[in-house]
Amino acid sequence: MRFLGNIEAKTDAKGRVFLPAAMRKVLQSAGEELLVMRKDVHQPCLVLYPETVWNSQMDEARQRLNRWDAHEQELFRQFVMNVEFISLDGNGRFLIPKRYLQMAGIEQSVHFIGMGDCIEIWASQHVEKPFIEAEAFGRMFGELMSGKPADATPTNL
Repeated sequence: MRFLGNIEAKTDAKGRVFLPAAMRKVLQSAGEELLVMRKDVHQPCLVLYPETVWNSQMDEARQRLNRWDAHEQELFRQFVMNVEFISLDGNGRFLIPKRYLQMAGIEQSVHFIGMGDCIEIWASQHVEKPFIEAEAFGRMFGELMSGKPADATPTNL
């Protein structure tokens, strides 16, 4: 599964929103019907995981966290306790519960951002400016992909 793009949408008065058609097609082609929603661990956004991706994330967390260590058990509990199972209605809409709207600061306008195997839902006011300025992004991404600082002088062989 590969969710891509940045698509704007609006919630209705009840908190329902249409999952963008391109993202619905990805789910359908993968045979996924159920989504899992949770607040992102680091950012003020919501994350939609297809059920198989969520199960894989949960399995990985369970393997890394020792259930017999009280601190690690608290971490796992925090990770899994605030999730909501989401299914789309016949029109491709789903309800974002009020507590999740509040957690992400969503009023009406949202952005769906495809993140490969999951979908982030951001309040529009959080994505009005770039997350990272273009110049800094280019430098940082170049460093990451090359494995060396972007300002290093190339060596001639």
